[in-house]
Amino acid sequence: MREVQASQAKTHLPELLDEVERGETLIITRHGRPIARLVPENDRRQAEIDEVITAMEARRRHAAGITVDDILSARHEGRKP
Repeated sequence: MREVQASQAKTHLPELLDEVERGETLIITRHGRPIARLVPENDRRQAEIDEVITAMEARRRHAAGITVDDILSARHEGRKP
């Protein structure tokens, strides 16, 4: 999340909107204080969320053979007794 001064936002609005369209969230500040937030439209954001969920599900299927004991053993490896 990037902060942009209000004077810069006024001058560079088209470029900032391009950034937001690509998924970036911007905070507009005045005298160092946040005054507004530009966020992507929900449809675009939801598509990104759906992609991440799909990737997580695929990863979970790939790791289905890992047991709790495997995880705990890996966690304890390298720890000092």
